[in-house]
Amino acid sequence: MAKTLLLLGGRSDIGLACAHEFAAQGFDIILAARSAEELQTSVKDIEIRHGVKAFAAEFDAEDTAAHCDFYTSLTAKPDVVLYSIGSLGDQKVSENNWSEAEKVISSNYTGAVSIVSIVANDLESRNEGTIIGISSVAGERGRQSNYIYGSAKAGFTTFLAGLRHRLAKTKVNVITVKPGFVETKMTAEMELPKPLTASPERVAKAVYKAYLSRKHTLYSLGIWRQIMFVVRSVPEQIFLKTKL
Repeated sequence: MAKTLLLLGGRSDIGLACAHEFAAQGFDIILAARSAEELQTSVKDIEIRHGVKAFAAEFDAEDTAAHCDFYTSLTAKPDVVLYSIGSLGDQKVSENNWSEAEKVISSNYTGAVSIVSIVANDLESRNEGTIIGISSVAGERGRQSNYIYGSAKAGFTTFLAGLRHRLAKTKVNVITVKPGFVETKMTAEMELPKPLTASPERVAKAVYKAYLSRKHTLYSLGIWRQIMFVVRSVPEQIFLKTKL
């Protein structure tokens, strides 16, 4: 029987690339997002290209009250669950508009914790499965340019680490993915340095390898591990003088 991947974030560039990578390895796919009927093109593409079953499901990360019913209603309980929902938002707008900040926090952290907790309880009861969370290097140190987004990702990273610790005695693995720059819709307006930028497909291949090896933390490009080590190591008094 084929295994199933549940993608929470059916329109995410990284998430869709991962869905194709897992489908290529024989996984059936459930794409979950708002306005699920609009996902049919992606569903058919996955089915035709990889010869697996694919489905679309209605899911709203911000509607936490509906998360339990959403998961219970799935016809196939997933073996792998990938949370790839997030909003970069506008830092300047978020500083003065709580509704904007709340959207960023909800999609990147609150909604993630809600649904992943439900998933974790199910996988723990089955003593099997993998949870993969797309976090960010932005969560490794607060910076003036994106600290609302960064703080939400920092919270998600810590949540995943604690969940991994909790489930260490089981056969459930939790993987934290920290992409650096990735060519996606979210970064389309940004000028990204080519040597530090990965494609969604490259991230997806790394994610699948991390799944197979039961890795715990993945940087999409290895150089980001060194970069963030340096960023974390800068003394606070010096860091405060930067304009990052």
